[in-house]
Amino acid sequence: MMTRKRKRLIFVLSGLALLGLATALTLSALKDNLVFFYSPSDLYAKGVEAGRLLRLGGLVENGSVKRDGRMVYFKVTDGRKSVPVTYGGDLPDLFREGQGVVVEGRMQANGDFAASTVLAKHDEKYMPPEVVDALKRAGRWQEGSAAPVPGAAQPVGASGEPAK
Repeated sequence: MMTRKRKRLIFVLSGLALLGLATALTLSALKDNLVFFYSPSDLYAKGVEAGRLLRLGGLVENGSVKRDGRMVYFKVTDGRKSVPVTYGGDLPDLFREGQGVVVEGRMQANGDFAASTVLAKHDEKYMPPEVVDALKRAGRWQEGSAAPVPGAAQPVGASGEPAK
């Protein structure tokens, strides 16, 4: 016959096992949906495995854009390293050499990046914060060349309008 103490212990251990199983299943499901951001230097330093979904950000390297039908080949650089990118779709209107870009896709075994999405900055001054950080680390960022990040505190004048 089991004592009350032993029944309580089995109940607690069973609950912990179920909690551990639920946590493992949740983490396993989320792993497939996580998309990490890397600069070209980070990508080479961390040795990301081929086939993993990720975002790569930096500047489109000058002189690197080549077109072959619908395929576009270009390099993304942070000033230290460059990553060759292939993309088989329509590019955003603001895509051009020397401008900020974030591409989403998968690293290939040959070291190229196969992009499924290309995002270009949306005006002359904005650049995603992750790209700015990567360019600052590479020494390629000039202060004052970007507009404030959306959602950040903005100076406001006496009338409630943004300060100029």
